[in-house]
Amino acid sequence: MEHYQDIRDAVAKLCSRFPGEYWRALDRDMAYPREFVEALTEAGWLSILIPEEYGGSGLPLSAAAAVLEEIQRAGCNGGACHAQMYTMGTLLRHGSEAQKQRYLPKIASGELRLQAFGVTEPTSGTDTGALKTTARLDGDHFVVKGQKIWTSRAEHSDLMLLLARTTPLADGMRKTDGLSVIIVDMREALGNGLTIRPIRTMMNHATTEVFFDDLRVPAENLIGEEGKGFRYILSGMNAERILIASECVGDAKWFIEKTSAYARERHVFGRAIGMNQGIQFPIARAYANMRAAELMVREALALYEAGKNPGAEANMAKMLAADASNEAANVCIQTHGGFGFAEEYDVERKFRETRLYQVAPISTNLILSFLSEHVLGLPRSY
Repeated sequence: MEHYQDIRDAVAKLCSRFPGEYWRALDRDMAYPREFVEALTEAGWLSILIPEEYGGSGLPLSAAAAVLEEIQRAGCNGGACHAQMYTMGTLLRHGSEAQKQRYLPKIASGELRLQAFGVTEPTSGTDTGALKTTARLDGDHFVVKGQKIWTSRAEHSDLMLLLARTTPLADGMRKTDGLSVIIVDMREALGNGLTIRPIRTMMNHATTEVFFDDLRVPAENLIGEEGKGFRYILSGMNAERILIASECVGDAKWFIEKTSAYARERHVFGRAIGMNQGIQFPIARAYANMRAAELMVREALALYEAGKNPGAEANMAKMLAADASNEAANVCIQTHGGFGFAEEYDVERKFRETRLYQVAPISTNLILSFLSEHVLGLPRSY
């Protein structure tokens, strides 16, 4: 599999324009990294998966993974814009030609941002089939009513991919039947049935809850067939897992490089602390676990690009990479001691950012349940 070293070098060079001071200032105000996202857009990195005929690069998922890994490795935060890559697949695979012509060239140029993904709800969580947001067809419009939560970047996006129930549940139906994916133009919707409320969290992730109060959306914004939306969303989840895993590998590399440099430079009792095995061994173990996770990411990418269904591999890659980044974060903060908690070192910021991926976009427990049932043949636990 290609390593994309030229892409990695170019992304690293771009990220060098956005050092720790930039991110710390944003973090204090919980502000969106607008300049960073615009720079990535202008350089074409956020349109890397869009086919060339629509203004993108037409590169495979492994190229997108390389971009996101390098963003994290450079100490930046791709969470501000990564959704554009993994939501893209739903539009690319299931959107009509008219929808692609309408949206993709403008997304590629940066005129439009497709950053918001409306799936999770307060009462359903990851039980997607239990969602309550409805989209009722009324003439040539859907009327949307309901609520979403953890809809990150809604305030900074022009378009949202919304999953809503278009067919009421009836006896004999599967919970995941009757759900549809609709493109919501939030520029038109805001104040006309759409309300966005920011949620302050432990990391600067620009997340929100979104309310739909009889919002009217043109019926032509339906992606694919009505009622098949869960299948469309599900088909993009492998890509999502793999790309998030790539980010976690990048985070782990940042922590390992940071802590190794500090262990070489920091002297206590007349010697570098890195001479002590109590410091060395946790760093070395974190490195070994990062490399193992990296290999699983590559395996998942290879299967994905071969047209396979790497559900198990994508989930394992996400879990192992999230674990590796979390371990490396803990090692880094422990090695730095009190300085690890000081804002100026960026360790505590990155520590908070990477901790998210133990929970999102899917929790470790659900991954373990998936592997138990679908790989090991154990009884379904939920």
